[in-house]
This record gives sequence, structure tokens and C-alpha cells, in this order.
Amino acid sequence: MTSSTAPTFTHLELGAIVAKSDLTVTREDLVRYSGASGDTNPIHYNDAVAASVGLPGVLAHGMLTAGLALQVVVDWIGDPTTVTSYETRFTRPVVVDPIDGADLTFTAKVARLDAETRTARLDITVTYEGQTVLGKTQAHVRFPA
Repeated sequence: MTSSTAPTFTHLELGAIVAKSDLTVTREDLVRYSGASGDTNPIHYNDAVAASVGLPGVLAHGMLTAGLALQVVVDWIGDPTTVTSYETRFTRPVVVDPIDGADLTFTAKVARLDAETRTARLDITVTYEGQTVLGKTQAHVRFPA
């Protein structure tokens, strides 16, 4: 749920889902990300290479998946400078089908509130085919006074 007005600290509730998004990552997205990031490893675009190293198919870049997860928070908060830290762990690969792509679901939930510093920790869940693909994905956001 993306808000048209900037969220405020006083309106946050523990456990509340503040942002949710569904997105399909395509092979074209992988090519664009490869060029932008400089990560041109062929496992991100070549089925034969991916198979030759034992992968189930072409994989989305982990950093692309992590960046998309953070973008959900940035879209909700409206100001990327309020994000003070972000962390994640790569736990499962995202296989990108050459025709259908890969459907991802992103959900950000309020996990911790600190009234003294006006910060919130948001836990972000990213799922693909019913499984979580990033672990311990957290963004810390500081709200203005």
C-alpha cells in the first residue's frame, strides 16, 4: 500500500504492513541490470552457462532483488534520505523464466519503533514461488521531527 502523503512516525503501529508490491522480473531486466551494475556473469542471461554450473536456470542478480526490496520502502516513505541503514542475506535463488519472468512479492512490516530517535525498523519479506528468497531483510528509517 503506497501512500500519496508521506507517512509520519506517530501513525506507525508495530506489526502493521506499510508497503506491499508485486513485480515481475524479466530477462530484459537482467540485461539492463547487468549493464548498469557491471555484473555481466553469464549465469544472469545464458541458460547454457547456468545449466553447466548446475543451476536450475538463469538467476536474477541478488543485488537486483535486494534493491527492488528497498525500493518498496523508498516508494512508501517518499524520501530515500530517511533510510539510515539496510541489510539483507541472500537465501534462495530467483530463477527467471525466459518467457514468463519471475513473479516476486515484497512486503514491508513495522518491526520496531524507537520514539526517542523517531526511527522505525521495517522487516521486508521477499517471496518467489511461495518461498522467501532474502533473509533478515531490514531497513531502518528516521522520521523528521
